Amino acid sequence: MSYKQTNHWIVDNNQHINKNSNEIKEAALWIKKGELVALPTETVYGLGANALSDEAVQKIFIAKGRPSDNPLIVHISRKEQLLRLVSHIPDSANLLINAFWPGPLTIIFPKGEEVSTVVTAGLDTVAVRMPSHPVAQALIEAANVPIAAPSANRSGKPSPTSATHVLADLRGKIAGVVDGGPTAEGVESTVIDCTTTPPILYRPGGVTREQLEAVLGPIRIDPALLGKDEQPKSPGMKYTHYAPEGELTLVENQAAIQTFVDKWREKQFKVGIMATDEHKQDYDADVILSVGSRNDLAEVAHNLYHVLRQFDEQKVDVIIGETFPREGIGVAIMNRLEKAAGGRIIQR
Repeated sequence: MSYKQTNHWIVDNNQHINKNSNEIKEAALWIKKGELVALPTETVYGLGANALSDEAVQKIFIAKGRPSDNPLIVHISRKEQLLRLVSHIPDSANLLINAFWPGPLTIIFPKGEEVSTVVTAGLDTVAVRMPSHPVAQALIEAANVPIAAPSANRSGKPSPTSATHVLADLRGKIAGVVDGGPTAEGVESTVIDCTTTPPILYRPGGVTREQLEAVLGPIRIDPALLGKDEQPKSPGMKYTHYAPEGELTLVENQAAIQTFVDKWREKQFKVGIMATDEHKQDYDADVILSVGSRNDLAEVAHNLYHVLRQFDEQKVDVIIGETFPREGIGVAIMNRLEKAAGGRIIQR
């Protein structure tokens, strides 16, 4: 499906946003008509459709070029809406809802009858979260339906953290985007499966393992890699994700980064370095971009996808990237970088 014009509704975050705001009401009408509207959340921009409509949800897969066996996350604005989507709420899920909703936590529940089977990719579970972003909450309220919304980018590319990113990928393919400015967190939500005992962490994100276990006690961690014939229960598990156009390689030994850069430049490739504030002055490359300070991993997470897209804008052939500690939000950062690099990590 193509659109002659993709609407761009700009909302003023300094004003009170609610379901009666003109931009929100107009965007909600498109959702009600079964069309696609991108919306900001506190994590990344999502590509929204009526989660109760097979036809509307199918348009998400077409616009993104997304495999149909990759389930979607459903977004709600009130806990009451959850009852339309699930068969029951496990005790572990109730504890997490009370601790972390609204916020960047997606919970997998037993599926109810109303939710589209296209959303769940035929599984008997459904992934749901309640975003904290006021624009997302207002749009869900105005549309009066739960909204299925994966990241609003072409499948496999870096997730969008601004409306500009959305339009670069999906202009002409969706009805519109509600522009709420840059997103706050920058990486997708944590995903945890509460249909098992103990619950299983499928995707790290802004709510860390340590925070989850402080509420639930010990949880299981799912192996990151699936076999080719296995079907994922959560987005971001099976397929290549978050990848820039240039080939990204991660190098754990910061002192060795320049050596790899020099080898690629000798072969006449345009080489970029994904650096941090502490080390960017140590390198020589065609393009050097910092994702922030190593002492502030929340800042790194916030900047990550924007920087990867900047390398695309500068048409870099090869990107050599620093790595980060695998603790707290660093686990989510490294999860996204490993997928963006296709597993290319040099450990010496």
